[in-house]
Amino acid sequence: QVQLVESGGGLVQAGGSLRLSCAASGPTFSSLAMGWFRQAPGKEREFVACISMDNSKFYAEFLKGRFTISREYAKSTVYLQMNSLKPEDTAAYYCAATRRYTLGSENHQEYDYWGQGTQVTVSS
Repeated sequence: QVQLVESGGGLVQAGGSLRLSCAASGPTFSSLAMGWFRQAPGKEREFVACISMDNSKFYAEFLKGRFTISREYAKSTVYLQMNSLKPEDTAAYYCAATRRYTLGSENHQEYDYWGQGTQVTVSS
């Protein structure tokens, strides 16, 4: 069983930055592909970024280079660096992990484990 704990959310002004962290428990972090999703009130869960077991990265097109996903194997942690934040980035951000899809996936149904979420609020 893998447990994921997100941190780093908060309130930030438009144009600011935040770094989200997701710490994974268990000895198998290197065999997991990791993803970040977000969900705003009244909206569907939305893919943000994913990173494969061997560090290949894939991003949602709408990000236009503003966010960067990375992972630190020694700390079993995945990060989401968010720059040039906009009010429309306001959402609960969720970390997810999958054993089945080694490259990661845009489809939230293909992830096996989820964190509890961390709120990001961007004021205008």
